[in-house]
Order: sequence, then C-alpha cells, then structure tokens
Amino acid sequence: MGWFDGLFGGGSSSGSDPLAKLDPKLREFLEKESPLKYQQKQEPQQPLPQPVQPSTQQQRPSSSSESSQPVVPAESLYQDGRYAHLWKTYRPLEAVEADTKTEHERLMDVLDAYKDRRAHIGRTALENCALEQIEWNECIKDGPLSSRMTMCHAEMKKFERCYNMQSRLLKALGYLNTYNRSAEMDERIQIHADTLYHRMLEQEAAIEKAKAEGRPAPALDFATNIALPKAAAGSPSTPVAPAAPAIPIEKDPSIPEDIRKQFAEKLAKLPVAERSAEEAALRAELAAHAEMSTRVTELRAAQQAAREQRKADGKATIKDRVSGLFGQ
Repeated sequence: MGWFDGLFGGGSSSGSDPLAKLDPKLREFLEKESPLKYQQKQEPQQPLPQPVQPSTQQQRPSSSSESSQPVVPAESLYQDGRYAHLWKTYRPLEAVEADTKTEHERLMDVLDAYKDRRAHIGRTALENCALEQIEWNECIKDGPLSSRMTMCHAEMKKFERCYNMQSRLLKALGYLNTYNRSAEMDERIQIHADTLYHRMLEQEAAIEKAKAEGRPAPALDFATNIALPKAAAGSPSTPVAPAAPAIPIEKDPSIPEDIRKQFAEKLAKLPVAERSAEEAALRAELAAHAEMSTRVTELRAAQQAAREQRKADGKATIKDRVSGLFGQ
C-alpha cells in the first residue's frame, strides 16, 4: 500500500520511526499537511542512578572507633560526630538560666520547689482516690433519696478518709522531702502509697469479719510495712522498710516542745490504727522542712561568700553595700 500503510501502522516495518525511509521532502509535506501530527517515539530514558545514602547502621561507628569520634551532645541530630565543632560551646538552656539568675531568684527557686511538692501531694492523693470521688459524685446525682438527703455522708467520709490517708502515706514514703527526683520514682511512690492504703482496708475488713464471727481479731499491722523506695536514697529498685523511731514523736527531745504538743493533739484525735501513719507523715514533714532550711542556709552562705570576694577584689556593687548595712 506504500507510505499510507507505514503512516497509519499498516506496514510491517519494525523500526522505531515508520517515516524514516520516506523522501525528506515528502516527509516534510506530511508533517505540515496531515491532520494527525506524528510524533516520533522517544527511546525510554533510563533512570539516573541515585546517590546511595549511607544507612544509620553504616554511619554508626564501630566499638573500636567510638573513642576517635567527636563527642556531640544528645541534642544533636547527628550522633556520628558531624558538626561537632559547632557544638563545642553548647550549653543547655537550664545551665545558662541558672548562671544568669539573681540571688533572690535562686532563693525563691528553693522555696517554690518546697511549696510545689506540698501542692503536688494533694493532687497525687486525689488521683489515688479517684474511684471514691466518683462514687461520691454519682451518689449525689443519682443515689438513693435517703443518701442524698444527707449529702451522701457515708460516701463523703469514705473519700475524705482516703484522701487523708493517701496524703499521710505519700509524706511517709518521702514524696515531700526529696528534690530532683525522677517522674518514674514519683509514680512508684504513688503506686506504693495506694497499695498500702488498700492493704489497710483489707485488714480492717478481716478484723470486722472476725468480730462478727466471734473469732479473735487479727492485729492491724499495715503501718509496720510502710516502706521508703530506695530511689529516694539513690537506688531505683525494691523498697526497703525504714527503721522504726525509738522514741514516740510526742516525747522526742529533738523536736521543740511547742511542736511536740501540736503533734500530740493531732495524734490523739485519730484512731489508733491511723496514728503510726500520721506520725511517719509528721516526721517526714519535719525532715522536708529541715532539708529546705539547710538548702536556704547553704545558698545564703554562698551568696555572702561571693559578696565578700567581690569586696576584696574591689568590685562590690551597690547591692553588696546595701546588704552589708542590713547584715544580710
């Protein structure tokens, strides 16, 4: 059929361009006059080879070459030592802020930390008593009429007791008097306080059951199992039981007399089963206050030494002179 077959695919040419064998002038005429614009098939382009990115495992130095790699802080995205020269002068934001704080700000940090720990005990106790609080709220909303007429007094007392006991146990376990403790250890103390409280409830139920059946009531000894986690002393593992105080708190000569009288009045108002936990909590509060006072005394001593050094170097500031006049 001639060149029409080749143009519309009817030919048997196996070449990639069916117009390759036509006369150049004829080919130019067809390209201009044909309603179907013929486009020559392009050879498929081979994809360019992509540069191989070294994997994390390839970048990670072996144990034999770790000592030769530059050290970079954990904040760097490239732990293989890249850009280590840029990190030589890096300091964490906390360290920079600590160096630029005034004496008053450092003192307030100690006092605020103590107040925050006390407030955090209340929030933690509420978390441990969430079920009791929900039970009280549900009673007020949808409880029996007889209970709602008394504002669900029984449920309220149950929640109130849980909150007070959880607070005492948290203090006794050292939740108040340790600074710079990890969140993990705080959670362990919280869980252990909740465990001790429910152990007390189980023992009280066993005592009531024994009395109802006419059997000798077992002794309530949960307070002797109060344990301080080792993390408060430096180890994150198993709790250990603290040594029981040899002298009752109301007779301890190391405590001022007026404070001993206050403690004795508090203990006298509590049931016998709760007095040991309350005594441990009171001792923990004393220890926390003593720790805070020690930190404040050390901070003031360091500030006074710094002022004396500036005076000796002839670099005393106006604030140093004013503080000296007031004996601070």
